[in-house]
Amino acid sequence: MSFRVAVVGVGRMGKHHARTLHQMEAAELVCVVDSNLSAAQTVAKQRDCEALETAEQAVDKVDAAIIATPTVAHLAAARPFVAAGKPVLIEKPFCEDPAAGQELIDLAAKTGTTVQVGHTERFNPASIALRKYDIKPKFIEAHRISPYTFRSADVGVVLDMMIHDIDLVLMYAGSDVVDIQAVGVNVIGETEDICNARLRFANGCVANITASRLAIKTERKMRIFSEEHYLSVDYGKKVGLVVEKKRNLDLIQMAREMDVNDIAELAQEVDYAKLLKVEELHPDENMADPLTLQAEALRQTVEEGKPPICSAADGLAAVRVAQAIVAELKEHKWDGEANSRAGLDIIQK
Repeated sequence: MSFRVAVVGVGRMGKHHARTLHQMEAAELVCVVDSNLSAAQTVAKQRDCEALETAEQAVDKVDAAIIATPTVAHLAAARPFVAAGKPVLIEKPFCEDPAAGQELIDLAAKTGTTVQVGHTERFNPASIALRKYDIKPKFIEAHRISPYTFRSADVGVVLDMMIHDIDLVLMYAGSDVVDIQAVGVNVIGETEDICNARLRFANGCVANITASRLAIKTERKMRIFSEEHYLSVDYGKKVGLVVEKKRNLDLIQMAREMDVNDIAELAQEVDYAKLLKVEELHPDENMADPLTLQAEALRQTVEEGKPPICSAADGLAAVRVAQAIVAELKEHKWDGEANSRAGLDIIQK
């Protein structure tokens, strides 16, 4: 018996989800749903499934649903399925209103179902390759930049792009955020297009996250520093490297035993990078794409009872931090504490 799924919302991400489910042997795309029935019918014809106009019409036809509507409509689209005890996967960001997001989580607990969030970087082959390491970070640095896409203009870069790294940083840090400092600039519209945020966690970890949708190149990189590892990941290229302390103890001990003059002399003869023992991350080349892996994880949750890779609680935590960052942007004093000029709008209109 196939795993029967509905996709609600046939915008850019909804079309990707519909294509992915249509191609999966273990899944059956039963229907696509959109308030624009004509748009739903176009996708339904491509994917050989039924087109519906409301989520309520799909509830009894499927085992689960993927919600890919605009963020403001996520919870309303998911609620009929959750109320009926049907699991849902909701695109990131999980919600616009954290209080309403918590209500949906509470409803899922009451009806005995699961809600998970589509943070696909957790399914990036490079992320999966990192899981074998016991990462306890002290400092994390993340950069996610790209040229302007002319999409998601209704939200700023924090909820559009940075939220991917917020989710990953929260996952790796494994602690509560106790302080946020942020600065951002808006260029195209009313919301921020560039942002840098510094997060401090209760366990002492610090994360520095930068996002821009006005860059001249695309980059999705993260560097993680811990007592036992240095890890560098390129999420775009799906590659990375790891330097383990225990594999380089001889080099560390040698450097510690040398004085300043010896180290300066050694610099003329030795390439430090060549002395390091570096392990490259080797993601499985035969691994499916992240959307397929995510859909398969949803199937495993529904049919095998496996816990979600990214729970609704995880998604809600990322939204709360993202909103706190945006609030901090608006309070930043551009000319120092003595001056009242604050906020994003530093451009003369």
